[in-house]
Amino acid sequence: MRDGRTAGLLLPLFSCPGSASWGIGEIGDVAALAAWLADAGQRALQLLPINEMASHQQSPYSAISAMAIDPIYISLAAVPEFAGEASLPAEDLDLLASVRESPSVDYAGVRRLKHGALRAACARFVDVELRRDTARSRAFEAFLAGQAWWLDDYALFRALHTHHSGQAWTTWPEPLQRRDGRALADARRDLAGEIVFRQYLQWLAHDQWQRARASARGVALIGDLPFMVDGDSADVWARQDQFCLDASVGAPPDAFSATGQDWGMPVYRWDVIARDGFGWLRDRARRAADLFDAFRVDHVVGFFRTYGWPLDGSEPSFTPADEGEQRALGEQVLSVFRESGAHVIAEDLGIIPDFVRESMTRLGVPGFRVMRWERDWHAERHPFRDPSDYPALSVAVSGTHDTETMAVWWERAPDEERQLVRGIPTVGRFAGGTALTDRFSPAVRDVLLETLIASGSDLTLLPVQDVFGWRDRINEPGEVNAGNWTFKLPWPVDRLSDVTEARERRDCLRAWSSKHGRI
Repeated sequence: MRDGRTAGLLLPLFSCPGSASWGIGEIGDVAALAAWLADAGQRALQLLPINEMASHQQSPYSAISAMAIDPIYISLAAVPEFAGEASLPAEDLDLLASVRESPSVDYAGVRRLKHGALRAACARFVDVELRRDTARSRAFEAFLAGQAWWLDDYALFRALHTHHSGQAWTTWPEPLQRRDGRALADARRDLAGEIVFRQYLQWLAHDQWQRARASARGVALIGDLPFMVDGDSADVWARQDQFCLDASVGAPPDAFSATGQDWGMPVYRWDVIARDGFGWLRDRARRAADLFDAFRVDHVVGFFRTYGWPLDGSEPSFTPADEGEQRALGEQVLSVFRESGAHVIAEDLGIIPDFVRESMTRLGVPGFRVMRWERDWHAERHPFRDPSDYPALSVAVSGTHDTETMAVWWERAPDEERQLVRGIPTVGRFAGGTALTDRFSPAVRDVLLETLIASGSDLTLLPVQDVFGWRDRINEPGEVNAGNWTFKLPWPVDRLSDVTEARERRDCLRAWSSKHGRI
């Protein structure tokens, strides 16, 4: 990704289960997906966050840990201590069949199944491995020592969370809330078994992830560093002084919301974070670099100026308020992220001050070019910019996980907007004599896709829905509904090569990527 032009796809891990998976894409499915991408000439896979979510959540951007991998992604078939599906009780076998057959991800069902199976696997690990000096127990102990910098607080938090029936840490006994040393020591002793369980899950996930990366056939894995974590998270509990718990972070009015967005998460205390040398953000970047070849910085403008909604109902505002301080803060944070050694890209969509993109360019951090929004807004009729003119230091995309799909956008767009797209020189060249109808057809789809792959951007990332011309979206911002974050591929990811439509898309992607210098 650091050397020349690259093409890739955006596909959340939860969306691509294999034929043996338990109703959700799993870490073990990365290899099959990467194989299909490699055959399609794609050298990057953009994932959404894989951080652990609270049990009632399905948004990957509302995590209870900035470091932990969600155990929902563990492949049970690859866990040595798992006794196999035949060991499941009849009711769990019925549920397993149900979540596998579901056209969308059933988070509650998958969590229930995996939690029970992993509990049993952990009990077997403790009995057979941990109580003896086995190679596997020594590997576990090595993992604990190497990851203690984040794992110790996380495992204790999760054990306490379970002990208090999932209640937020702000409701725990006061000594635990303020992390009194004696109270924490007592908890580590009393909850030792639960702590081992949480450590075991992260060991399994980490080991499976490293093996998945090694089998990715040269496909770079792009992670996602969310702007914030949930207030009821291991990170906020461990670093309470670095967050304003009396305000909620969000975004001002923009293209996604006319009234702005309130995300219900605490606001950074940038003065305290700076005095700490940006330690937590350094840790987050270090963890991301351990897991991914590159990572996308979510809501990058928030690291320049954070928009906070006071809980007392007073007017929301930016922190810092001064533009000079905003620029200095954002550049410091981006420099911290880049020091991790991973390639960094940044989501710079919405209302973005010019100085933010100036800073990104100076630091060599590419932002996003969403074709439908790349227009000359100062010219008459607001013509579209030709993607061939996008700067090399950018990421060309047809949409994101938050936008409607390309098919829906095309058919809902005003007639004049579609006409202006037809007038883009590169679009006209690839369309040839083919008329781009108002109805979204395969011909329209392929002209727009090739236009983006031919763009001047060094990196192109296409949502898988747009590659196939589907209408299913991943998320609708500002809406809390059962459909968000549940999209699944219609076929098992390990059988894509058996599907005529998937083979045709694979061959087209490879031909376009080769033609336009991305292989």
